Amino acid sequence: MAQNKADSLRRVLDSNPPDSIRVRTLIALSSHHQYVDFRQARVYADEALSIASKINDLPIKVAAYQNKAVLLTMSGDYSAALRYDNLTLENDILLKDSTNISRDYNNIGNDYYDLGEYDDAFFYFSLSHRIAAASQDTFRMLVADHNLGRVFKEMGQYETAVQHLLASKRLSDHLRDEEGLAYTYDELGDVQLRRQQYDSAEKSLSYALKVARKGDYKVVQPRIYGKLATVSFRKGAHDRALAFYDTAYRLNEQTTDRHGMAEVDLGRAVIFTSQNRYDQALANLETSLTVAKELNARILEIKCYNQLSQLWEMKADYQKSLMYYKQYKQLEDSLFSQELQGKLLRSQLRFETESRDSQIAMLSQKDAHQSSELRKQEFVRNILAVVMALSVILLISVYRSGRRRRQINTLLLQHQEEMEKRSEELERLNQVKDKFFSIISHDLRSPINALSGLLDLLDKGAVSASELPKHIKELKARFNHTRTLLNNLLDWTLLQMDKLSVQAAKIDIYNIVEENIQLLTSVQSKDIRLINEVPRNAIGFADSNTINLVIRNLITNAIKFTNDGGTVRIASREKDSEWLVSVKDNGVGMNNDVLKMLFDKTSPYTTRGTANEKGTGLGLILCKEFVEKNGGRIWVESEEGVGSTFFFTLPRA
Repeated sequence: MAQNKADSLRRVLDSNPPDSIRVRTLIALSSHHQYVDFRQARVYADEALSIASKINDLPIKVAAYQNKAVLLTMSGDYSAALRYDNLTLENDILLKDSTNISRDYNNIGNDYYDLGEYDDAFFYFSLSHRIAAASQDTFRMLVADHNLGRVFKEMGQYETAVQHLLASKRLSDHLRDEEGLAYTYDELGDVQLRRQQYDSAEKSLSYALKVARKGDYKVVQPRIYGKLATVSFRKGAHDRALAFYDTAYRLNEQTTDRHGMAEVDLGRAVIFTSQNRYDQALANLETSLTVAKELNARILEIKCYNQLSQLWEMKADYQKSLMYYKQYKQLEDSLFSQELQGKLLRSQLRFETESRDSQIAMLSQKDAHQSSELRKQEFVRNILAVVMALSVILLISVYRSGRRRRQINTLLLQHQEEMEKRSEELERLNQVKDKFFSIISHDLRSPINALSGLLDLLDKGAVSASELPKHIKELKARFNHTRTLLNNLLDWTLLQMDKLSVQAAKIDIYNIVEENIQLLTSVQSKDIRLINEVPRNAIGFADSNTINLVIRNLITNAIKFTNDGGTVRIASREKDSEWLVSVKDNGVGMNNDVLKMLFDKTSPYTTRGTANEKGTGLGLILCKEFVEKNGGRIWVESEEGVGSTFFFTLPRA
C-alpha cells in the first residue's frame, strides 16, 4: 500500500501539474520517505523548497519551510531547523493563522531546547501556550505544557517539571492522544531516572515504549531506548544497556540523526569507561564531541567534556583531565547560571499570573454566555405562555422575573467576591516576588563576590599562608549569614504562599534547644556563653521543624546583639496548659520605638549587630507567624543597655 501511494504521487509529478500542486506532491513524497529513504526525503524537500520560493503562495511556502525544518530536526541540525521554523512563523503571521502560529512558536522553542538555550525555549513555549489558550486550542496547550516541563527538567526543577507534565497528560487523556502519552511517560521516566528512582523510571519508559511501538511513533522510540539503556547501566546490566544503545543507534541511522547517534556514542563510552575499555571509550567520546561541536549541541558537548575528564583521570593523565574539566565547568556555568535560574523563576511567576488572568477572563465569558442563554430561555417561555393564557403569563412572568433578578444579583455578588479574592491573591504573589528578588539582588551577591575576590588573590599569589585563615574566617561568616538568610527567605516565601504545612506532635524542647546550642556554638565568631536552662521534662505539642527554626532564630538574634563575653540563657516553665519559653541576653537592648516595629511584616526592621552582622528583618517575622501557627504567642521585654528577653508559648503535650 505504501509503494502504491508513492507510485501514485510520482505519476502526479509526471503529469506536469501546476507549481502549487507539484510542491504539495513533493512534500507528500518527502514525508512518505522519512523512515524509508531519508536521503531521498531530503531531495524531495529541497526541490519543493526551490519551487515554493519562486511563487507567491504563502500557504505553499509555509508547508515547504515546515517540511524542511522537520527533516533538519530529525537529522539533529537544530541551528538550521531554527532558521526554517522562523521563516514558517513569518509567513503564518502574514496569514494571521493563530493555530499555526502557536505551532511555530512551539517548534522554535524545541529548536532552542535542543541547542541548550533554555531561557529562549521557555519564552517561545510560553508564547505558544498563551496563543493556544486564547484560541482554546487544547492540543496545542498540552504540547506547550509538555515542553515547559522539559525545560524545568533540564534546569533540575523536577517538582515544577512534573506538574507541567501531568497537566499535559490530563489533556492527552481527555483528547485520547496516544502519541502525547508516549512522549509524557518518556519525560516522566527521565525525571525519575535523574532522581535515581530506577525501578519507577524503567516502568514509565517501558510503558512509553509500548505505546510508541503500538502507534508506530518513530521519532520518540530511539530516545526511549537510550534512556532504558541508561537505566540498565545504572542497575548494573551492562550487556542489556549496550543492546538498547544498539537499537537506538539503528533507529537514528534511519533518519541520519547525527545528534541521536552522538548521544548513543556518549552512552557507550560511559559503559566502556566503567569496564576499563579506555580506547573504545575514547574513540566514542571523540566522535560524539565532534558532532556536538558541529551541531552546536551544547548540552551534549558538556556531557562529553565531563566524561573525557573522568576518563583521563582514570588513566592517570591529570593534566588532560583538568583541561577537559575546565571546559566542562566553563560551558556548564554559562548554561546553568544563577541568573538563568532567576530569569526562569520570574518567567514562571509571570506565566502563572497570566494563566490566572486567562482563567478569570474565561469565567467572565462563561457567565456572560450563561446570562445570554437564560434570557433566551426566558423569552421562549414568555412566548409560549402568551399562547396559553395572557393573564396567567403576566402573573408568572412577574414572579419569575423577580426571582431571576435575585438569582442574578446573587451570582454577580459571588462572582465579584471571587474576583476580589483572586485580585488579592495576585497582589500577594507580586509582593512575595518583589521581596524575594529584592533580597536576592542585594544580599546574596556579597559572599559570592568575596569568594571570587579571594580566589583571584589566591590565583595571583597575593595571599600568604598566614593571611589565609583570616580570609577564610571572614568568608565563613559571610556564608553563614547567607545560609541563614536563604533558610529564612525560603521559609517565609512558602509561608506567604500557604505552601508550608504544620504538623503538631510531641516535641522535646530541651533537646531542640541543646541541638541549636551545639550548632550555633560551632559557627559563632564571638565569645558568648549559651546556657540551656530548660527542664528535661519539657514536652510540648507543636510542629518540630517550625519550633526548631523559632528557637534557632531567637538564639541567633540574641548572639547578634550581645557583646563578646556575654551570656544567652534559654529557659522554660509551665504556665497553665502551656510552656513559656524565654531567650534572654545581656546585650545592647532596645528602646520602645524599636519594640513597636519588631514584628511588623509590612515593614521589617533590621539593624547591624555588635560585630557589624547584617540582617533582613525576616527572622522575627517568621518566629511570630510560626509560633501563632502552632497556637502560641510571642512578645519581647527589653531595656536599652541591659538586654532583651524574648518569650513565646507552646501547648503542653
